[in-house]
Amino acid sequence: MTLDTRRRFLAASAGGIALAAAGPLAQAQTTTNRLVKVMLGFPPGGSADVVARLMAERIRTNFSSNVIVENKPGGGGRTVLELARNGDGDNVVVVLSPTGMLTIFPHVYRNLGYDTFRDYTGIGSAATFVTAVTLGAGVPDSVKTLRDLIEWARKNPSKASYGSPGSGSAMHFTGTMLERLAGGNMTHVPYKGAAPMIQDLLGGQIPIGMVPIGDAVPQARAGKLRVVATSGAQRSRFLPDVPTARESGFADIVTEDYFAFFVPRRTPADVAERLSAVIGDAARSPEMVERLAQLGLEARATTPAQINAIVRTDFDNWAPIVKASGFTAED
Repeated sequence: MTLDTRRRFLAASAGGIALAAAGPLAQAQTTTNRLVKVMLGFPPGGSADVVARLMAERIRTNFSSNVIVENKPGGGGRTVLELARNGDGDNVVVVLSPTGMLTIFPHVYRNLGYDTFRDYTGIGSAATFVTAVTLGAGVPDSVKTLRDLIEWARKNPSKASYGSPGSGSAMHFTGTMLERLAGGNMTHVPYKGAAPMIQDLLGGQIPIGMVPIGDAVPQARAGKLRVVATSGAQRSRFLPDVPTARESGFADIVTEDYFAFFVPRRTPADVAERLSAVIGDAARSPEMVERLAQLGLEARATTPAQINAIVRTDFDNWAPIVKASGFTAED
């Protein structure tokens, strides 16, 4: 689903969201003592972890006082989806994941331990984010634009490695698009999340990072890292001086991902509905919008129908992109 298509889809549904909010929200105030596990496939410290903990507090207030956040890094974010797909007995399991883990990974991994549509259903989203093409000390200061970077990579293939938060992520495939433009001279280095990649960018262990914008903004504003382009259809309001890849002359590089919440299919419908109401109300609240903005994230509340439609469309759209990249994973 293109960004323009998404915007039209969400705008057309906005009235429905507003009308639906009042009823489910009142229901969501009913609390339970059941343990709720908010799980994510990345280590502490990144934007995904912050979003998970912010939402866990809302769930603790409006659904259950017994809430924990579990970080299960591994497999570029897919390990948690493999672990959580069957639920956890009487406990309630909610997985926060970039939608790419469910829309891209099935085209990448031959032995994926979960099925997007059989094992999970989306209950809503908190925010959207784009990729920031980010440079560390390993790239000369003379590289100031995305076109400069591609030219530098062509001339310095032994130095032109780029990191991503994990193989098969939207950030990874943003990097493969740049790699093709650079004549295939860039080497991908996958990490277990954005936080360790940022540390290596700062330390000079890796020159280039395909970074979720929320993780890049603080370092860019502090002058510690440089962002030469973002992957959105329009400039990010968080880095207004940074052009998009499209503006830089690379019209095919337009990607966006969601931080969305999923529950195992076996989750009772009433539980899923109540959690969806809590998450939607939180994502629309001025306090959450402001807090997410501080992370460089655009708050975006969606209904279950909307996020599941986005997942289905993106699942279909990523298939030819992954195939064209030639990338597959053995594990």
